[in-house]
Amino acid sequence: MADLAINGDSAVALAWKQIDPDVCAAYPITPQTIIVERFSDYVADGDVQTEFVCVESEHSALTVCTGSGSAGARTFTATSSQGLAYMWEMLPITSAMRVPLVMAVANRAISGPININNDHGDVMSARDTGWLQIFAENVQEAYDCAIMAPRIAEHPDVQLPIMTNLDGFILTHAIERMTPLDDAVVKKFVGEYKPFKPLLDYKNPISHGLMDGPDFYYEHKYQLVEAMDKAVAVIEKVFEDFKAISGREYNLVEQYKCDDADYVAVVLGSSYGTMKAAVDELRAKGKKVGVCMPRIFRPWPAAALAKILDGKKAVIVMDKHLSVGAYGPMYPEVTAAIMQCKKIPAAYNYIFGLGGKDTMVSGFEGVFEDVIAGKAKVVNYLGVKE
Repeated sequence: MADLAINGDSAVALAWKQIDPDVCAAYPITPQTIIVERFSDYVADGDVQTEFVCVESEHSALTVCTGSGSAGARTFTATSSQGLAYMWEMLPITSAMRVPLVMAVANRAISGPININNDHGDVMSARDTGWLQIFAENVQEAYDCAIMAPRIAEHPDVQLPIMTNLDGFILTHAIERMTPLDDAVVKKFVGEYKPFKPLLDYKNPISHGLMDGPDFYYEHKYQLVEAMDKAVAVIEKVFEDFKAISGREYNLVEQYKCDDADYVAVVLGSSYGTMKAAVDELRAKGKKVGVCMPRIFRPWPAAALAKILDGKKAVIVMDKHLSVGAYGPMYPEVTAAIMQCKKIPAAYNYIFGLGGKDTMVSGFEGVFEDVIAGKAKVVNYLGVKE
């Protein structure tokens, strides 16, 4: 197909159209709304055979999706911020029931105060609910991740729900150039959905979503741990297969000029692009810096990250969310990962961009310069007015 000028939400909807899921239940919320609006147009126009359920709330959306996924239907949904918070009760239930549904999350700050702009407060607040999580830097990656997501979630070794994350407004509403795949290529890559153990199979009936006492609750939770562990190899294989059809390469941890760097920043989402520009500016000044982005946050790619960070003088963890009373949510994950390094780097945490607060290339340059000069604290709040 020819290149398109398209925003991130519409790119996700296009990927969904090409996949043609069985069921989509959703409720509109800024900045996700365009995804389900555009996809509902595809439904109304007969471009897909999807059963679209316009529910009265996000809690109902995920409840419907969990039911349809349990019944053996390939199921998609989308939300953002307070919508994800409203779903929260159902998030661990969906993963515990091993429903491999796909949810696009247009990342937006969590209230309060009320804020409709981008940070990672929504998805980070859901990080321990048993969902796979994958992040996009740009519109092209938002489209690609939407196509890869069902292959990952539905794999028999995984059978877990997945969130595909794209930064609100920065990606959801920004128009970028994107190269889509042909419909037939996407259909073949994703494949026909063959449910592993659907609930409504009268020939092979199973129990689903029951009361689970002390004798089995722990063991069933541990099964999620095992599935997450197995997901790493599945994700790598899906990335490899996707490269074969698209020419676009994905890794557990993306890296930019890290090989010879003394100082490496770790960042998620669209800020990876801004940080790469800061790296280029500092490289021109003779500073040996680099940046990497965990493509996946769950399962956490600790081994891949440790390999990149081994022997560096310092690692700078850029968190777009604040765990009040502690650190940013990614900082302890990175510090745990670098315990695997033969030579452990110093680690610094920078909280930035909360509620959509702008962080410019010069601001990211300043982060590196402060760490190099020994001016950084363990936890730093970039750009906050005190």
